Amino acid sequence: MIKIVQATPPPDNRISLVFSDGSFGELDLQPLIDRNTELTEPLADAAFRNRFFLELGALCWPNGLELSAASLHQRLRSTGHLRTVEAA
Repeated sequence: MIKIVQATPPPDNRISLVFSDGSFGELDLQPLIDRNTELTEPLADAAFRNRFFLELGALCWPNGLELSAASLHQRLRSTGHLRTVEAA
């Protein structure tokens, strides 16, 4: 089971993620922000966006928004933004 082992606060709407398999990439949060739902709207605020934490390998925020490591890993891989140590 893949987990997020490290997440670095974004200077913009991107967040750097490192996964338990050694792969890594930058997640663009703008598509989530653009959804403008009750859970994603607070991400537009940089102070709130930076309050993320990791829980059981998932990327979470205090309002209950939780993004699974597997879905983020797949999203980054399918868009060509997932890197491995060999490819770095």
